Amino acid sequence: MIRRQRLAAGVCALLAALTAGLAVPSTAVADETEQAAPKVELVLDVSGSMRTRDIDGGSRMAAAKQAFNEVLDATPEEVQLGIRTLGANYRGNDRITGCKDTEQLYPVGPLNRTEAKTAVATLAPTGWTPIGPALQKAAADLDGGDGTRRIVLISDGEDTCQPLDPCEVAREIAAKGIGLTIDTLGLVPDAKTRKQLSCIADATGGTYTDVRHKEELSDRVGQLVDRAADPVVTPVATEGANECAKAPSLKSGLYTDRAEFGQQRWYKVDVNPGQELRASVSVADDRAVDPNYGVLLRAVTVHDREIVRGEAAGTGRTDVISTGLRYPRPESDDDDTATAETVCLQVTNSFSAAAGVKTSPGLPLELTVDVVDGPSKASDVASFGLGRGWWLLGALVLAGFLAGLLWGWLSRWRVAVWRTN
Repeated sequence: MIRRQRLAAGVCALLAALTAGLAVPSTAVADETEQAAPKVELVLDVSGSMRTRDIDGGSRMAAAKQAFNEVLDATPEEVQLGIRTLGANYRGNDRITGCKDTEQLYPVGPLNRTEAKTAVATLAPTGWTPIGPALQKAAADLDGGDGTRRIVLISDGEDTCQPLDPCEVAREIAAKGIGLTIDTLGLVPDAKTRKQLSCIADATGGTYTDVRHKEELSDRVGQLVDRAADPVVTPVATEGANECAKAPSLKSGLYTDRAEFGQQRWYKVDVNPGQELRASVSVADDRAVDPNYGVLLRAVTVHDREIVRGEAAGTGRTDVISTGLRYPRPESDDDDTATAETVCLQVTNSFSAAAGVKTSPGLPLELTVDVVDGPSKASDVASFGLGRGWWLLGALVLAGFLAGLLWGWLSRWRVAVWRTN
């Protein structure tokens, strides 16, 4: 009996040691790069319709004020926050004047919670709904700097200042390549309001949310403000050319561009011997397009010889289509004379605009370029993506094998003892 207990304890100790050894994480290298402070501007609709009492027995304006107070209390210290209003001052019927009614209630910068709350408390539902002009001004408020920039628009109705289409304004903001995202929230929205606010968000890669209760509004605005504080990789704006010879030279990174319908965009990447080029591209249809479309990514030499390609097709079920490719350049026999090879990346899309839809600015295009050390052996490419994780898999297999042997031996010994008894 004592022998059995000691043997079982030994098995447990062995498995525990193996588990502990495998669980020790590799030393992580902290990213000490300082990022610019994230900036957020809350844009609030204060038009007359915000008097409507249909959110938990209170007015839409009261729900918005409560949400703002809660969000201001919970805003992370590193976030620079501002507040802009639309339709808060002009009570008249002159459309031209009403469509200029947007002002910055609290400037974007380090947050003084008391001052911001006091400013919000003075608001009363008043005038028009100039969403387009407010977005233009809000983008200017957030201009400058390299950190995350986000506009959170809260409205209960569609824009009343056409023909300045707020969806077109959002596309123009996105086309500048400044990495600004617009998230929208609709307070008890109708179908037209939902469609317009969704279009604004889609144009910049933001999100749209229906809101019908106070808690939903507070939670969602708080989430969006917190999200601005999360570290992100900001795409670098670039402009592809119509031929490889004039294309911009790119290094490893994330890039954003605009591609007209059916247009080719060219970029260049230098790849040294022994390196591997990994590239991917995504094109978003931020407006109504005809079904059946595709995107093609080709890597070609400067002499227009195709090296490798990636392609994808869509049928209108998704609003983003992506593809990618890999090109491992073999090592050179003569390292002294080896030079970088210029690889031309060609991006072509087959989108076509639906009837009555503007084609300018072009569709949002995001290109990822990564030049890494290539595999030393051909077999390394087919390592199922494990890389240096093979040792971990081997240790797990060995641990399982040893545990199986010991458990089998123990089982046989117990059966033998039982038969003897």
